[in-house]
Amino acid sequence: MTRPPSLPGRAAAYLRRALARHVPVTETPDAGMHPAAIPLAAAENLAARMPSLILSAQRIAATVAAGHHGRRQAGPGEDFWQFRPAQPGEPVTRIDWRQSARSSRAYVRETEAEAAQTVCLWCDPSASMRWRSAPTLPLKSESAILLTLALGALLLRQGERVRLLTPGEPVDIPPGGRAALDRLAVALMRTMAHDPEDTSLPHPQQVPRHARVVLVGDGLCGLPAMGALLRGLTARPARALLLLVNDPAEAELPYAGHVRFSGLEGEDTLTLSGVEQVRGAYRDAYARHQAALADLCRTNGHLLIRHATDQRPEEALLALHAALSGRGERP
Repeated sequence: MTRPPSLPGRAAAYLRRALARHVPVTETPDAGMHPAAIPLAAAENLAARMPSLILSAQRIAATVAAGHHGRRQAGPGEDFWQFRPAQPGEPVTRIDWRQSARSSRAYVRETEAEAAQTVCLWCDPSASMRWRSAPTLPLKSESAILLTLALGALLLRQGERVRLLTPGEPVDIPPGGRAALDRLAVALMRTMAHDPEDTSLPHPQQVPRHARVVLVGDGLCGLPAMGALLRGLTARPARALLLLVNDPAEAELPYAGHVRFSGLEGEDTLTLSGVEQVRGAYRDAYARHQAALADLCRTNGHLLIRHATDQRPEEALLALHAALSGRGERP
């Protein structure tokens, strides 16, 4: 691709890495904050927001759970599936006498199978997530936390075992009502307050064999690192779902004129005159990066879902739930 004249010597790969992960100082009020103050301020803000995020997550999970369809086979569980005629030798305790009284035959009430399994969740704690392009939008990290909590609430409600992947040891969250969701929220808050300079992805060894994994982040890390993670999960074997949470400005570069971009993860400050001149090159580089992520997921047998922070979180959670239930389509 032709290098834009206003960026001599810089290729499209740098556009993707530098611009997509930089904050335009002219657009973000706190972009001039000293890097050392960011972790403390972000942790305090997250702690203050967590109760409302938990409530929102419960509401979103309840909305999706209302349309939940089970595994459609008989087995141990609580949800009713069907009545069937009693077979010779059927224990009397299994007969549903109310239904049987309506006909001349005895009927058994069957519940739907509920096979609990482990679902591993990972929420990107990097400083790249602590950004938004406008005050009316949530931080990427806020959207990621909300969706992780909502998915956790839905999984715990269904009796699944949840494991949170962290920079240290993984945290297991057994089912247990509201207390379980609170434990997940606390573990998630501690993870997000971790050193933002540690941008490493989770290690496949934290994932149990045959588990399902949901990776929630902006996908703007290096492609080699993401490829190594997805290949490692395939080898476990484990099936992953990559949920990309991005600000709409990251795909469009909607700025114009003279703009100074300040890095969130130690990148050098970048000042551009006439940002609109490189917008086309940036969009092309961003689109290629997204296509490369989709190809990594497809070739390794995983799924990919995209969510923009200006969209309703219910849509992303519905897509997540459908994918985890086996009804999602491959990218």
